[in-house]
Amino acid sequence: MLAVAASLALLAFALAWPVPVALARAEWPRRMPGQALVLWQAIALAGGLSMIGSLLVFGLIPFGSDLPHAAGAFTADLVAGRLPTDANFFEMFALAGAALLGAHLLLNLVRTAWRAERQRRHHAQLLRLLSDPMPERPGTRVIDHATPVAYCLPGTPRAVTVLSAGLLELLSDEELAAVVAHERAHVTQHHHVLLVAFSAWRSALPWFPIATRAHEAVGLLVELLADDHARRTVSERNLSRAVARVALAGAPRVDASSAVPARAFASETSSPGEWADARVARLTELTAPSAPALRFSVLAMALALVVVPTMLLLGPALY
Repeated sequence: MLAVAASLALLAFALAWPVPVALARAEWPRRMPGQALVLWQAIALAGGLSMIGSLLVFGLIPFGSDLPHAAGAFTADLVAGRLPTDANFFEMFALAGAALLGAHLLLNLVRTAWRAERQRRHHAQLLRLLSDPMPERPGTRVIDHATPVAYCLPGTPRAVTVLSAGLLELLSDEELAAVVAHERAHVTQHHHVLLVAFSAWRSALPWFPIATRAHEAVGLLVELLADDHARRTVSERNLSRAVARVALAGAPRVDASSAVPARAFASETSSPGEWADARVARLTELTAPSAPALRFSVLAMALALVVVPTMLLLGPALY
């Protein structure tokens, strides 16, 4: 049990610092945003599982030789109101830490999702009051504002695409179609759900620099995925021109950390031009497609990250 706890602690450390830092600095995720997103999700899930699991396993050492049996024995002792004579303060502290950390992460996720839904509903109500429908574009509304802005607000029975008057004046019809295709791709691919999860991770661990780094990296990756989806139906030239023109016009920053499930067409980082440059370069540069073997390797790595801590925790119960 002690070896398992140490292994999980080492894995948690690796997934909290060197692995995410290396991934955030790498260039290949921009060529394979879908696979990179899967890997980021695996890192977050495996990191949380390893952190909680290492504390849990260490705390349950006096109760058994593997986690499933030790958890059963601990539950029985807890109900009976007794503890093993060799249980010490550090092990009980680790158990309390595992319970508190797990509850904190779960409750923060629920809170963030609830806030996102509440803000989405409030936003939808404001849109009905402050915007006008576009008869020629079903499901699209226009706000009377000079700043070029575009985003898609998820909802039922269908999402609403919001454009500003400034955007309509700035872009050509072809560029506008590219913007709309990009924004609708966010909703079609449920990027708002993914962003809520990483926003919850960042707000749950504000002292954890890697949570912020992961949130920013995922934010760029979903923009690249939406670009990929949009250029199936619109030209890359029109899409890249629209990105560049909106960035040069000084579109406002929209912070996904607020958990509002609406994405501006402009960048969402503290330096909007950086994301716009990355997107335009990716749309205009001729790059060879990534090898299938590399894509498979990334997905296999993501799967291994989730499987390894699970196997360490369950141990003999798997056999």
